[in-house]
Amino acid sequence: MSEWIGREELARELGITPRTLAKWATARIGPPMVRVGRRVFYRRAAVREWLKRQERGKQ
Repeated sequence: MSEWIGREELARELGITPRTLAKWATARIGPPMVRVGRRVFYRRAAVREWLKRQERGKQ
């Protein structure tokens, strides 16, 4: 399961709170996630792709 990361760990890596990730999931603006029972997981590759899409070009 090394390709998957939990909400708390991802929040730490991104420097945001788990609550922010939860709000993004509700608004469908955050990285894709999978819910297993009450736990939430993110595929690392999908998070990297989502981050790339958030990139802004130089202006």
